Amino acid sequence: MITTEVTFDELAALMKKAAGITVDPAELRQAAESPFDSFGLDSLGLLGIVGELENRYSGSLPPDSERCRTPREFLDLVNSTLKAGA
Repeated sequence: MITTEVTFDELAALMKKAAGITVDPAELRQAAESPFDSFGLDSLGLLGIVGELENRYSGSLPPDSERCRTPREFLDLVNSTLKAGA
């Protein structure tokens, strides 16, 4: 079954894979409104995550997805895009 929702757990795994940043998914969930840079993730790291997701789902994310400020904002955008394209 293909899930078309990216979770905080997946985002944490992607942060590790794409940017080498280890974040506890529970911490990411609790601090979902905190800016990405508070986790040590910069725009280049976020771009890497966008690339991983585009590869995984064989589709494009909106160009502004790499400008998202917080995990919540990013997941909301990504998930609404995936649902629309599903």
